[in-house]
Amino acid sequence: MTIDTVGAGGSPFDALGIGTSSIKSATQSATLGQDAFLKLMLTQLKNQDPLKPLDSSAFLSQLAQFSTVSGVQDLQTSFKDLSASLVSNQALQASSLLGRSVLVSQQSGFLPADGALAGAVDVPSSAAQVVVNVTDQNGQLVRQLNLGAHGKGLASFSWDGKLADGTAAASGVYNLSAQLLGGSASAAQVLVSARVQSVTIAADQSGLTLSLEGLGDIAFKDVRQIS
Repeated sequence: MTIDTVGAGGSPFDALGIGTSSIKSATQSATLGQDAFLKLMLTQLKNQDPLKPLDSSAFLSQLAQFSTVSGVQDLQTSFKDLSASLVSNQALQASSLLGRSVLVSQQSGFLPADGALAGAVDVPSSAAQVVVNVTDQNGQLVRQLNLGAHGKGLASFSWDGKLADGTAAASGVYNLSAQLLGGSASAAQVLVSARVQSVTIAADQSGLTLSLEGLGDIAFKDVRQIS
């Protein structure tokens, strides 16, 4: 019985219809692609001597490497698509925030002309009395707001810009602090409401930065509430 094998004069390259000169040229110019490699592997397996089978471990090892590289390339493509989608979502968020008011943790707030300075006190536990102190840039107390008793949560307040004597305070930035009274007095976190004037998407697409009226820039992640 006659068995046609690679070693008997045939070649997997011949079986594929690839000339010797073409193989040398391809070897010198580029690395073998996955499809061509699989064809060569199958051709060698079909034409090997069944009495002296060739060691296919090298082929299997190379095939595993091809699969790994292919998987990494697919993963990179997926990450690029996800990144583009996140940027689009950020742009959509940015456009919807313009002109709206956000609640952020600040020790100062902006009083617009003929407007009000609004915000909230984050009450950690029930308090018999919640007081907000409004001071000017020199540290002088200009108004004290008594919010009364309040349970755990946000206690909203709004200052109409009027001083204790009923006259109007000048437009500008005022400092805010809060106290919880009842038992022992303690400080509490003040949140300020401010209007969003512009939104910037970070160059590295790490997040949004909001420009607030009278208060400057703040990271979107620091926003507690949007209204």
